[in-house]
Amino acid sequence: MGTKTKVLVVDDSAVVRKVLTDQLARDPSLEVIAAVADPLLAIERMKITWPDVIVLDVEMPRMDGITFLRKIMAEKPTPVVICSTLTEKGAETTMQALSAGAVSFVTKPKIGLKDFLTESAAELIGAVKAAAKVNANAIRRGPAPMATPTPKLSADAVLPSGAQAMARTTERFIAIGTSTGGTQALEEVLMALPRVSPGIVIVQHMPEKFTASFAQRLDSLCQIDVKEAVHGDRVMPGRALIAPGGKHMLVQRSGAYYQANVIDGPVVNRHRPSVDVLFRSVAQQAGRNCLGVIMTGMGDDGARGMKELHDVGARTIAQDEATCVVYGMPKEAVKLGAVDHIVPLSEIAREILRFAGQELAIQRSEVRL
Repeated sequence: MGTKTKVLVVDDSAVVRKVLTDQLARDPSLEVIAAVADPLLAIERMKITWPDVIVLDVEMPRMDGITFLRKIMAEKPTPVVICSTLTEKGAETTMQALSAGAVSFVTKPKIGLKDFLTESAAELIGAVKAAAKVNANAIRRGPAPMATPTPKLSADAVLPSGAQAMARTTERFIAIGTSTGGTQALEEVLMALPRVSPGIVIVQHMPEKFTASFAQRLDSLCQIDVKEAVHGDRVMPGRALIAPGGKHMLVQRSGAYYQANVIDGPVVNRHRPSVDVLFRSVAQQAGRNCLGVIMTGMGDDGARGMKELHDVGARTIAQDEATCVVYGMPKEAVKLGAVDHIVPLSEIAREILRFAGQELAIQRSEVRL
């Protein structure tokens, strides 16, 4: 008891360093051991005391944040919270940082920086405290969540409950929900899939602007097509649709096919997009024609939606604790009795292909891996 979380702040702006240090110092469980202007100074400071969490900017002189991250993860995986500017360029850079090993991020605007960081102190402190609790053994490259301090609503706020019984159709697809640790976990799963794979709909907790960059990155890496969902996009084989940040995504049945509906609405379980909203729509519109997957993430978003999927006959799987960066969302789904099978991250692609009856594709993916 009484042990404080040691935090290292790395940012080339003196104003940002001062504000971050002052805000973090407000929490008695946190101790800022140093605030330095670039990664080279950080490396020297870490020789004295290794931090529990690093708050890092990614655009800095002498050594960029991405190179620094890779060095840290190769030497000693450590939770890193990115403090990045919310711009298209900033989003793309942050995606690289998440892929390199960061577990979370907070955004900062170009103007009004001091007021923004002061007003967002709770978000910053929450992100740092959450990062301190992640499974360091599961940090290999990276994640990202955004918790919003708002009333916790259920999926009822967007979509009324009352699942409809659905007959089997030839069109089957996968619904995935994830949060902290999800960016890298999704990268591993989707890269293991062959081009001929079932359609996939995904909610990854992330704010707007970041989901587009995330989808573009995955599309460049994967055999399947990956895109940020647009209202009316068809859920089809060989394509993964990622819910856009700041919007909910639902699945709507249209004859024998399914399409993505992108809508506004209140935050659900403190998130928009919400996994519970997606899973409920899938339970109502697809039932047993879908495989539900819940992966690494903080909180319980998706647990009740997965129970609805399970109760209408859909197959459901959860990522196991050992490979989760944060075993929160899967744990809550398991507690509700919503999960048929618990598997490590490396087995999720196999489960997807098995659900689709693609035994040959499973064999090919094993050869590739």
